[in-house]
Amino acid sequence: MEEMREELLERFELARGRILELKTEMEAEGPAEVFPKQIPAEIRESLTAYVRAVCGYLDSCFFVMERLNWCGIAGESGQNTDDDGSEESLAEASVDETFGPESERWKSISPEDWQEINRRLYAPLTGGSYERDYSNPEVAVSLGTYGEVLSFLLAEMYTLPQYIFDGKLIQVLILLELFLEIYGKLTQDTAPTVEQLRESVQYYAEDYAEDLVRDWTVDLFVPRENTALRIVEGADLTDLRYLYMFGEYISENEIRTAQFLNGLSEEEIDSMAETMAKGFRRGFETMNVPFEGKGSVNIRYAIGQERMVRRVIRRFRDMGLRPILHREAGSRVLRRGVRRQGVLSTPPCRQFIYDHRMDEALFLGRRFMERKLAALRTAYEEVREFLPAYAGPLWIATFGEDTFLPKAKPACIELRDEQQELSTELSAQQGELSEEFLPESDYSFAIIAYPIPEIGEKFEEIFRETVRINTLSNDVYLPLQQKLIDAMDPAEYILVEGCGDNRTRMKVMMRKLVHPEKETQFENCVADVNIPLGEVFTSPVLEGTEGTLHVSGVYLNGYFFKDLELHFKDGCVTEYSCGNYEDAEAGRRYIRENILFHHKTLPIGEFAIGTNVPAYRMAKKYGILGKLPILIVEKTGPHFAVGDTCYCHSEDTAVYNPDGKEIISRENSFSLLRDEDPAKAYFNCHTDVTIPYEEIGRITAVYPDGSKQDLLRDGVFVLPGTEGLNR
Repeated sequence: MEEMREELLERFELARGRILELKTEMEAEGPAEVFPKQIPAEIRESLTAYVRAVCGYLDSCFFVMERLNWCGIAGESGQNTDDDGSEESLAEASVDETFGPESERWKSISPEDWQEINRRLYAPLTGGSYERDYSNPEVAVSLGTYGEVLSFLLAEMYTLPQYIFDGKLIQVLILLELFLEIYGKLTQDTAPTVEQLRESVQYYAEDYAEDLVRDWTVDLFVPRENTALRIVEGADLTDLRYLYMFGEYISENEIRTAQFLNGLSEEEIDSMAETMAKGFRRGFETMNVPFEGKGSVNIRYAIGQERMVRRVIRRFRDMGLRPILHREAGSRVLRRGVRRQGVLSTPPCRQFIYDHRMDEALFLGRRFMERKLAALRTAYEEVREFLPAYAGPLWIATFGEDTFLPKAKPACIELRDEQQELSTELSAQQGELSEEFLPESDYSFAIIAYPIPEIGEKFEEIFRETVRINTLSNDVYLPLQQKLIDAMDPAEYILVEGCGDNRTRMKVMMRKLVHPEKETQFENCVADVNIPLGEVFTSPVLEGTEGTLHVSGVYLNGYFFKDLELHFKDGCVTEYSCGNYEDAEAGRRYIRENILFHHKTLPIGEFAIGTNVPAYRMAKKYGILGKLPILIVEKTGPHFAVGDTCYCHSEDTAVYNPDGKEIISRENSFSLLRDEDPAKAYFNCHTDVTIPYEEIGRITAVYPDGSKQDLLRDGVFVLPGTEGLNR
């Protein structure tokens, strides 16, 4: 291992030295002359500016490495001078003893210097700089046919901070060498073809898939010390310098959240931690999953919440669960779309994330898919011993960010039709591999959400109100929700109709219960895995389920949809539109990417009625209904989820309501194919679309004899015995 480390450090030293030379060369007169004359002059000038930008950014990274004592780096000599004046070679430096949030080097950095480090790392994506940056596909157009590859390359470079702060030498080296390889091709005697540059990207994705996938899989499932865990459990959280030690972009959201939580009493922090830990533990009972033998829990949260997370970790350790903290996936080799999970901070530029959502089009082919799947299987084999102890994820989500309407850019890389099909196939096979090594029926989860300061000047008030919503009494809601279930269980179908400008009219088919005395169609959902409480849900019969689902505005998967309309036949999407863009086709493409996830259609995996009127009133009071996360919004009206059912991969596990009745509606005509054709059984997505109470005219249970019973009318619960839900 030591020999390999020395080799890697030597390669890093060479790459770093060459990049520093390039920076100097690019600052000299006439640097465009290094590029072949066959390339038009204006593109050569743009290439010069591009290389200057990359070298400038990498120089900032080297500056940060020096300040942090990363691999012993101290200045351009590649040597580290200790306080006593002695010199230590780069290859002999010890990362563990002198690098990390507990090291004296990091603790000695002033608040102002930490802010400068953070500013330099994220300068290209903040303060409007992205509009001029070559990672912006519209700017990269000036690079001619090379633009797509070079824009992608720079976007990959912007993942370097997470690798630097975690001390991951291999990942840093891979990116530096990729840049130098592509630069070498651009400066050869003959102008390279764009295919030659894409070939470098292809080899990068395929050759390093094993390293990247393995490291990511270990991050997900193996409890181990890393930068994030050392900060959460060991840092002085009253000294806000700790926020910058993550290496993620730090905004007012992170700073003010940490300040606010630091001002709460011990009792308030304890109460929030108890809510999350108890909800997570209760999930095993609700989902009928054995807790015995569980030893780890994956905690995903937003930076700034450390005081709360530290207390949650203590609760989990008392249960025998070791915490797993990890960053979001960095490289596009690992990512899909715009999804983010892990220890997160506010994105420095959301348009940047959207613009690069399909960069894998540069390398996605069957050969890459096979390499990635093989790497994933190998990685699962390596962590197999840790998987039985995995208890699942606790996700502490956030809400309140400003509405983001992404700009559609023709210059962005897009997946071709055959690549969209391949992406869907890859996702399905990754799901199958996951189910093979870690069946969903073997672990549980919990999810809860809190606001961020961006929500407005009443952030602290909204936060406290959210805490109240998250702790509503299960005992109060269980009997009220049971009244709804009792009225819907014998129904032939449920009719959902909008009011005013809402065009919703959905007919949702129900099952016929053979043993109604011990069976039910709906789950009575309170605060366990899904916090806050407040819904009853089922997997509807697809055949015969039809109609129009319309909502005036809704936030889904991080993006806002205006006038979203989905049409269904036999429970599957047939047509769709939204009002985000003047061009109707652009709106349909937006839905295809962010709701259908490139599937030609999706079934309704869930029909539910949310019962959390207090959450709805909170949203109306503060004018934040459009900023609430799906987790809370789905409790504030009826909703339909497109994609998999809520019992995906767990259909054969019997689940019971608190009254002892078995919930039999755990599958549909797609998931029934799971044994004979898993690829057709699952879609690996589940997106809830909620109609707010104020847009609901009527929800009616229609029985086999033609009789009817209104459950809600004009947004108010009217079923006898459920009036308490309106309080």
